[in-house]
Amino acid sequence: MVATETPKVVSQTSETVRIWLYKTLFTNLCGVTFGDWWQALRENRFAIDLPRCPRAAILTVGSVLNSYYKKREEREFGEALAQVKVRPPLFILGHWRSGTTLLHNLLALDDRFAYPNLYQAFFPHTFLCTEDARTNLVRPLVPQTRSFDNVAQGLQMPNEDEFATCAASLRSPYMAWAFPRNQEHYERFLTFRDASTADVARWKDELVMFLKKLTLRHDRPMLLKSPPHTCRIKLLLELFPDARFLHISRNPYTVFQSTKHLNRVLTQSLRFQRQGTGDPDETVLRRYQLMYDAYFEERDLIPADRLHELAFEELENDPVGQIRGAYEHLGLADFDAVLPRLEEYVGSLANYRKNEYPNLPLALRRRIQTSWAKSFEEWGYPAD
Repeated sequence: MVATETPKVVSQTSETVRIWLYKTLFTNLCGVTFGDWWQALRENRFAIDLPRCPRAAILTVGSVLNSYYKKREEREFGEALAQVKVRPPLFILGHWRSGTTLLHNLLALDDRFAYPNLYQAFFPHTFLCTEDARTNLVRPLVPQTRSFDNVAQGLQMPNEDEFATCAASLRSPYMAWAFPRNQEHYERFLTFRDASTADVARWKDELVMFLKKLTLRHDRPMLLKSPPHTCRIKLLLELFPDARFLHISRNPYTVFQSTKHLNRVLTQSLRFQRQGTGDPDETVLRRYQLMYDAYFEERDLIPADRLHELAFEELENDPVGQIRGAYEHLGLADFDAVLPRLEEYVGSLANYRKNEYPNLPLALRRRIQTSWAKSFEEWGYPAD
């Protein structure tokens, strides 16, 4: 069942301090080992901008601690992890800002699933031997809502496994959030189609190890949500041939605006460099197209009874009915057992207000319509 954390009344000053500490200490690489951090620095020619040097220094110290605890974790849990079998996961697919977080939170209400929480996703090498001791220390640093959309967050709430494989393997498009001037190099890890065999193997190994650790801790099937998985179906099936997949789509114009806002707001706190000179509109357009070219090519690899597609707009209007439909299509048993918690959670969202965006310029709408034509056609969204 999804862990919710009771909001506390805090002063504006204390919340500002909390957010500053969170942005300084929690980057997408805060769980990296010293060796991998050194590798990332070498890949980027040690190009850390001066204002970001304190953050890099803190991460360097943290990486040494991570290396120590990683070795300790291997000693204490290595033998047990070698015996762990990962059960077929349920993967939630969809582009950033399509409603994947809402879908993740709704499905996580079913306590027959387990999921990576924020701490586990950010500290994949060490959470087995550090989470229990650090939870009460770290929890006060985590803001009650996400900076880019005001969605509730907490240390024990569901989070993306992509953060784990980013820190553990360095093979992730999220590396470009830390080093935006090397975006072209890291973008290959979105689909892995242009990545080397060694890079694919490293990513696979770290994903499987992360899921083994979660399975050792929870002994349940994993519920996983990371937008990049949308364009990795073939690779995921190679690892987990019996996995299930649930895809969510959303109006492409809204996805474009919301993703551009995400890139502008979230990545500010993750960078070790100033943003490059590329066109931010083109970045969103290109990544979406890369993602869905791969998705449309590979989704037929999934057996029909193990893939279900739904629309954000329908989930928003009838969350209980849409989740019931997903359970029925994917053969997930006993929906009625989770229904009371689902209805309670849906009721708690009644006062949530989504971000609002101005109308897109006509020329930009035409670019989106042309670049993402397949999505408009596939899911019946009006292009005009």
